[in-house]
Amino acid sequence: MFGILNFWAFVLAGILLNITPGVDTMYILGRSISQGKKSGVVSALGIASGAFLHCLFAALGLSILLAKSALAFSFVKYAGAAYLIYLGIKSLRSKSIPPELLEESKTTQYHSKVYLSGVLTNLLNPKVALFFLAFLPQFIDPNYATSALPFLILGLTFVTTGTIWCLLLAVFSARMASRIRKYPKVKTWLDKTTGVLFIFLGIQLALSKK
Repeated sequence: MFGILNFWAFVLAGILLNITPGVDTMYILGRSISQGKKSGVVSALGIASGAFLHCLFAALGLSILLAKSALAFSFVKYAGAAYLIYLGIKSLRSKSIPPELLEESKTTQYHSKVYLSGVLTNLLNPKVALFFLAFLPQFIDPNYATSALPFLILGLTFVTTGTIWCLLLAVFSARMASRIRKYPKVKTWLDKTTGVLFIFLGIQLALSKK
């Protein structure tokens, strides 16, 4: 149907891939544990939005540019690595202020930045684009290879299951960390750890090979 082969096998494989730890998982965990459930949920939605854009790019054939151009791939990869390192340094240098102590307008502004960071973290990871190009076609009838519809259906299915997993991850990790975040010193330590984690992920992305 719609040029899709073995849809339920795709769903199962997608779920298994979604729960496999990666940059997105570590980003959400870092936000949830150090900054609470709301930040974790917002970051998960940001990651999901970035994944949706990758899905759209794959359907339109734009992701092929990254696959075929070493220059484009390197540019996106290093931009993503630099952004993660920037987030890490910013987290290390910033003074932690619990969201509940901020004014409502500032809290909304803060979460908007967290959301955008999630989008960029996913969008600036070229491996996600290559993943969509390599994984989705395996479940598409060759006769529909030039059609965007099966790409969109499969991509949206993958993004949906991934979003559910990311939201669960954010909620449960934040709940587990909620008690220890009440202690200022521990919370500061968690914020610094998150900063180091982002820097590590950035370096890892920069050093990774295509």
